Amino acid sequence: MLKKVVAVLILGFAVFYLLTAPAGAADAVSNAAGAVMDGFAQVGVFVNELVA
Repeated sequence: MLKKVVAVLILGFAVFYLLTAPAGAADAVSNAAGAVMDGFAQVGVFVNELVA
């Protein structure tokens, strides 16, 4: 029950933030995607160093 309430609150906040500050929300998503891509790049470097 508590998980559902927390999930609804997080979703509600995300929708509110998206509607009130779309530029900020787009920047946040862009930054998060960039961080994920950087993480994958670092894993690639790690694997290359293991093989070399």
